[in-house]
Amino acid sequence: MVTLKQLAKELNVSISTVSKALNNSEEIGEDTVRRVKELAKLYNYKPNKVALSLKNNKTKTIGVIIPNILNRFLAKVLFGIEKEATKQGYNIITCISNESLEKEKEGLQLLANGSVDGFILSVAEESQIKNEIEHFKDTINQGLPIVMFDRVAHDVMCDKIIVDDFDATYNATQNLLAEKRKQIVFISNINDISVGKLRERGYNKAILEHGSIAPLVLKIKKKDDAQKKIKSFFKKNKNIDGVIAADSSSAIIALNTAVNLGLKVPKDISLIGFASKSDSNHTLPKLTTIRQHAKVMGTHAAQLLIQRIQNTSTEGHFKTKIVKTSLVKNKSTL
Repeated sequence: MVTLKQLAKELNVSISTVSKALNNSEEIGEDTVRRVKELAKLYNYKPNKVALSLKNNKTKTIGVIIPNILNRFLAKVLFGIEKEATKQGYNIITCISNESLEKEKEGLQLLANGSVDGFILSVAEESQIKNEIEHFKDTINQGLPIVMFDRVAHDVMCDKIIVDDFDATYNATQNLLAEKRKQIVFISNINDISVGKLRERGYNKAILEHGSIAPLVLKIKKKDDAQKKIKSFFKKNKNIDGVIAADSSSAIIALNTAVNLGLKVPKDISLIGFASKSDSNHTLPKLTTIRQHAKVMGTHAAQLLIQRIQNTSTEGHFKTKIVKTSLVKNKSTL
């Protein structure tokens, strides 16, 4: 592989001149810049990233830790992160925690050895259940900034990207109440994580403010057969006429269950769920959804972290950016 020294020797200029020309320095004349770049292209010159990272004390690489790669929402956030990072000249290294506290710790330790300039992550379910945050604080104390998204640890001082989970379910429940629904159930299989709890609180607030109906909550655990549990719940509570689902799978199963039980959607029952456009396109009738704009979250997370990496003077002034959800009405509501 050709080096800066070899390019400089062939062009009969200094190594510094070649380096500045490749970086479009105003100190170097246009003709020299053109000659340097033409020769670099001819030899397919690539800068040595290891040498650059040692010189600049930056790797131009971001560590991303996500809890579940099979989760469509998290995968879309990752897509947004990667796209924005590439746009700004950064690479990403991704680790999957699989909802494990230990794997989350391992991912941080593995990449905090000089491989990355900072982290973007969504907190693992086990970390939230156990309320373990010291590994995040330790990483930040090493000088590596963290941006948390979606599932965040509120006691960790860092930048955060969240959606308006509480307001989203509050407003969605208000929509069903406006349809004169009398028995609205909240269904969730994400009960132990922060976003699930916030969504349930938003639902409860709307129901309690209404005053004339009581909250009705179905919590699905990992070990449960979701289809059987939802079907049994519907049969036991025959007057259910509204559903707010905290996650896409619960929403889709509830919709299919209602149809299979002979209920007319949305005449007899209205359903709203946190889901994507592609989810609603695969239901009949099309599901009314709360969209979280995952790619936008990923873009904002990458922007915040890169700003933090490049401008250490903002230390201590942490931001929490709220990405507003959208209620997209389809055929499962009036």
